[in-house]
Amino acid sequence: MSAKLPAALLAALGLAACAHAEAPAPLVPEANRAAWVAACTDWDDWDKPAPPYRIYGNTYHVGTCGIAAILIVGDEGAVLIDSGTAPGSDVIAANIAALGFAMADVKALFGSHEHFDHVGGMARLQQASGAPLWVGADAVPVMRTGKDDPRDPQAGMHDPMEPVTGTVRAAADGEVITAGGTAITAIATPGHTLGAMSWQWQSCDEGACITIVYADSLSPVSADVYRFTDHPEYVAMFRRGIARLDPIACDLLLTPHPSASAMRARLAGDAPWIDPGACQAYAAMATMRLDNRLAKEATAQ
Repeated sequence: MSAKLPAALLAALGLAACAHAEAPAPLVPEANRAAWVAACTDWDDWDKPAPPYRIYGNTYHVGTCGIAAILIVGDEGAVLIDSGTAPGSDVIAANIAALGFAMADVKALFGSHEHFDHVGGMARLQQASGAPLWVGADAVPVMRTGKDDPRDPQAGMHDPMEPVTGTVRAAADGEVITAGGTAITAIATPGHTLGAMSWQWQSCDEGACITIVYADSLSPVSADVYRFTDHPEYVAMFRRGIARLDPIACDLLLTPHPSASAMRARLAGDAPWIDPGACQAYAAMATMRLDNRLAKEATAQ
């Protein structure tokens, strides 16, 4: 059973109290999308509470205003992608409960990339759910120790995370992982970090099925002393990761930072919600940003 949430927290999320039901009614997409638009701004605070909403079919956004977390409800339980920061994970757990589910319903956890803003609360959510965590192979040591990989362009920029002490499994590129009745495909997209993963699955609504992709961050962000041009093998890996998104089926694009995929504009109806070309456009933009970063480094020599 879900723990009863304090009325003040539910009010902050714009939700009414609800009991854990065997088959909770899905949120009304339009009403809850409007509530999210009203509560959040573009590139909003990472830990700012936001109301959950139904993305499509059995897929829900349960993250904060600034950080995405995705709940997929299957016939045998749910899976959760990303945890947000440690404080943000409390908002995510509250949103899951507000939908009528419990963390014990989560049968598997998945991570995008090994930075604290997206997986810093994973230790807490794994303790609450007991579920195994799936991440890219190079992210496994980071999740187990909570410490940066020294090869990460952003190494040294972040405080350590709470280590995940439960099961952490490495997902292989192209591997299909089934949990809670949902089959989710791992797509290796290293570059922003070495262990970065994107995830792909199908979601159906009244018999109409689409392919959803949670495409990881692809921005060439780094510490001030890091130069991508000094690491040609890393740049080649980065380009291969970007290229993985270009040919895949992708009807609906989600990203770890909602604003990276124009989520607020799409929720407001100012951009298409379903767009089969979104992943290709996202990859093209990532290539342009990487090229611009390399050109900037070249002119600074």
